[in-house]
Amino acid sequence: MAHTHAHGFKDDEDALAAVEEHHGHMLERVTALSDALLAAVEAGDGGAAYDEKANLVGWCEDELIPHALAEEGPLYGPARETPEARLLVEGMLQDHQAIVGLVEELRDADGARAAAVGLAIARAFALHLRKENGLLFPFMVENPDLSLAQAVEGLEEVVG
Repeated sequence: MAHTHAHGFKDDEDALAAVEEHHGHMLERVTALSDALLAAVEAGDGGAAYDEKANLVGWCEDELIPHALAEEGPLYGPARETPEARLLVEGMLQDHQAIVGLVEELRDADGARAAAVGLAIARAFALHLRKENGLLFPFMVENPDLSLAQAVEGLEEVVG
């Protein structure tokens, strides 16, 4: 279902649906890219492994890292100011740092190590999404002082 982001979301539930849909697409993509890198390494095809690593690094640089950075201010900021979510947000910011670190590690990795780091990026992102979709965003939707719809308005990196 397409959302018209330029006109805003009806409510937090509408915004949550858009964010979750975008997260689902991102997770499918990072999983496919990391699986392709693993398959090339397992097949012993150095050229394909080089290309697949470049594809994964490029996607992380173009999609994953900008997505994470876009979330940190407008999306995480308001929740971070609440006593209930402060530690969760701190932990999620640490997730972002860990994922960025894995992308840096992937740039310099080859062969089995590159495949392992690629899988680690996909798994770390999946775990991070479970925290966002299952903990942080429901908290924001339930909290009358926070607006998920307002927080993600205009953040194409976050809502697709």
